[in-house]
Amino acid sequence: MNGGSLIFLVAMFALLWLLLIRPQRQKQARQQQMLTAISPGDEVLTVGGLYGIVVEIEDEDDLVMEIAEGIHVRVARRAVATVVSPDEEAEEAEEEEAESAEAAPADEVAPEAEGLVTVPDSEASLEATQNRLQSGD
Repeated sequence: MNGGSLIFLVAMFALLWLLLIRPQRQKQARQQQMLTAISPGDEVLTVGGLYGIVVEIEDEDDLVMEIAEGIHVRVARRAVATVVSPDEEAEEAEEEEAESAEAAPADEVAPEAEGLVTVPDSEASLEATQNRLQSGD
């Protein structure tokens, strides 16, 4: 093995460490820090998709969450994906409002749907559709 290939091998290992190993370790450290900082009153999202408010911390590994009024569940601390901050809740509410404001009312026809015909259920049979098409309605 000559000096050039040794330098190349060391450079590749350094690149691998910088691009893969180091960011993963930083991510794990941030996750661990977030998990240890959970306290009662925090709203959390579990990896299973449940939102809840931490009511109590049992032992070091378990949390008691309230997922609905009067409904408490015990989850492992490591099952928490993230702590939901009040800023995220406000952003989600704003996004939902914007989406509902953009949606067209049910009685208004969207421009791209102008060529469509709405037929009541009573006239949606095969024969009624064939008659409608033949008559040119």
